[in-house]
Amino acid sequence: MLKDQYPYYLANKPVQANTDLEVTDKYQGGVATRVALADAQVLDQAIAAAEGATAGMAALKPYQRREVLEHCVTRFRERFDELAESLCVEAGKPIKDAEGEVTRLIETFRVAAAETERDIGSVVPLANAARAANYEGMYKRVPIGPCAFISPFNFPLNLAAHKVAPAIAAGCPFVLKPASRTPVGALIIGETLAETDLPEGAFSILPMTRKAADALVEDDRLKLLSFTGSDTVGWALKARAGKKKVVMELGGNAACIIDETWDDLDDAVARLIIGAFYQSGQSCIGVQRVLVHSSRYEEVRDRFVDAAQQLKAGDPRDRETFIGPMISEGEAQRLHGWIQEAEATGGRILCGGQRDGAMLQATLMENVAEDQKLVTEEAFGPAAVLSSFDDFDEALEVVNNSRFGLQAGVFTRDLYRMQRAWDRLDVGGVIIGDVPSWRTDQMPYGGVKDSGLGREGLRFAIDDMSEIRLLAIRTP
Repeated sequence: MLKDQYPYYLANKPVQANTDLEVTDKYQGGVATRVALADAQVLDQAIAAAEGATAGMAALKPYQRREVLEHCVTRFRERFDELAESLCVEAGKPIKDAEGEVTRLIETFRVAAAETERDIGSVVPLANAARAANYEGMYKRVPIGPCAFISPFNFPLNLAAHKVAPAIAAGCPFVLKPASRTPVGALIIGETLAETDLPEGAFSILPMTRKAADALVEDDRLKLLSFTGSDTVGWALKARAGKKKVVMELGGNAACIIDETWDDLDDAVARLIIGAFYQSGQSCIGVQRVLVHSSRYEEVRDRFVDAAQQLKAGDPRDRETFIGPMISEGEAQRLHGWIQEAEATGGRILCGGQRDGAMLQATLMENVAEDQKLVTEEAFGPAAVLSSFDDFDEALEVVNNSRFGLQAGVFTRDLYRMQRAWDRLDVGGVIIGDVPSWRTDQMPYGGVKDSGLGREGLRFAIDDMSEIRLLAIRTP
């Protein structure tokens, strides 16, 4: 169960300054707990503390960074049920999905611990001309300095972990702003980090309003901004970020292709169900557009609809629940409106389409016009659109006809089509034989176009949080 109240963490220490932020139970309604809310003055103190911790964090030896991360792994395992319960309550996440996220939290810190021992330098051959005949070079990676992190509501634990764990592995102090709707998971991470011997000021975790967080984006004492959230907010933040490096994961409207060579349709539909509807579709790589070869279309459609209609919706604490509430009634109203707009312009609802408060039924549609928001924008909920194709290369173009480009899934057994998809799809990652929603926490993950800049994945995030320092030696 959640505690009655949670502090924020300022310079490694818990501060119960107030209980101004109410965190609601997303399924049952009502206040589940209260959290301390930071203001702009507290943020300024946190940034100053991070700046003051820069040298101490950089001086940590790899084994010391590893020990901090391994402590987190141990404590997260011990608190597994508590962490999963917090996700059920604050995010409305079905318990099985919640347990899966806690597992990924543990894996993220475990892999980050291993990355502390990676070779982070190299010899650079400089004698490529007579004038450099007596020179040798090498480089190493050094921490970039204090980092600013902003994490979203849909993966309150693991998307925070994708920022926090690499920062510790790289030796960077940080200030994290978790989503106001789901701050508890990040604060439990803070509680765990506070048990370690990190230098004073190494971390602050501050729930706060967007207005109070302006310095997190604009203050030049912070050397990197890592943001996960909507593209509208992300690009606006980048424009204000000044000289700091910016890494953004901004979502998408992921597509999945099933061609005529994929004969295991039971497998494909089972994966589509997960991709489209796990955690109520609130994933930036959730399956939103499904393109099926015309020879397979009707069979895939009918199986997909039948499977979707069998999904149990309701209390996320029930282990049989697959569809829980969306993060708020307002978000459910938005997506329900998109479904109604698509239907009004000729789209056909195959299943679902009804809403009760924050609960939106698993919805599948066909014949949706290509200019509808359900096709062009990020649905971020339990809704997907089906269409057919005859030519594989034309299907690739349909996938590319989007301002987003995060990941795409392709079910094909044709090796040459796999290669063409990899070559031609304008996305950050192509997943063969599975839905675009699949990922592991060490792989290079991120998008192009309006889906963002840079890559998550432990090694790649650590590299973003580092700078290259060259040493050139002249031998007389």
